[in-house]
Amino acid sequence: MVNKLTRRWQLAKVRAGDGSPLRDYRLWQPFARSLFFLELADHDGISHTYAVDVRYLTDAKTRKQHDNGEGKAPAALYRNDVQMSRSNVPTAFPVPGGVIEVATSAFGLKRMHFVSETGVERALRPHPRSQEGLRARFGQRFPRASTLIGAAAVVILVVALAVNLLQGVEALTHSPVIAEKVGTFTSPIHLPTWANATLITAGALAGLERATRLRYNRFLDTITS
Repeated sequence: MVNKLTRRWQLAKVRAGDGSPLRDYRLWQPFARSLFFLELADHDGISHTYAVDVRYLTDAKTRKQHDNGEGKAPAALYRNDVQMSRSNVPTAFPVPGGVIEVATSAFGLKRMHFVSETGVERALRPHPRSQEGLRARFGQRFPRASTLIGAAAVVILVVALAVNLLQGVEALTHSPVIAEKVGTFTSPIHLPTWANATLITAGALAGLERATRLRYNRFLDTITS
């Protein structure tokens, strides 16, 4: 029931595109833009190339702004390089045979998947020069190193999560009102400023690494972000 309501809400946000052409992906855009592709056949069996263009630095638009084609949309769907739909994120673009679900996190993308009418899903293909495309190519060329980096990212996020939770509980219980009722808690881990800064930086890089592979855990990635 919740999933159906979420899907309806996402589909309701989609507005008609302005027919503008898909712009080329530039070398300086990896952290500002993601571009993914998918080949699908329509009901007549004719194959079309769909593209989803996500702009991270673009503000959400009102319905009127979308309808008038004002500015760049946070997410836009193209068919054969022509804009067909635009929306704020998260969203679900209707396409032949299903929908393309798009969602972002604090570090980048957390979802870019085609979900068929039968529930089967698959990730779209990233542009080769995008950060997701470069990460995918690295994983293909160096699978072992890719696995180790992915595992290290998880470990870093778990450590960052544990430290943040301990420090958060300590700060919370030192409030006079709470301390009077439950007592105080002192975290067994106290890091110097440089170590905290290092952990924050490592956590951000780990979150970014996971986003380039469309990896997302609601608890781990949300809390650490």
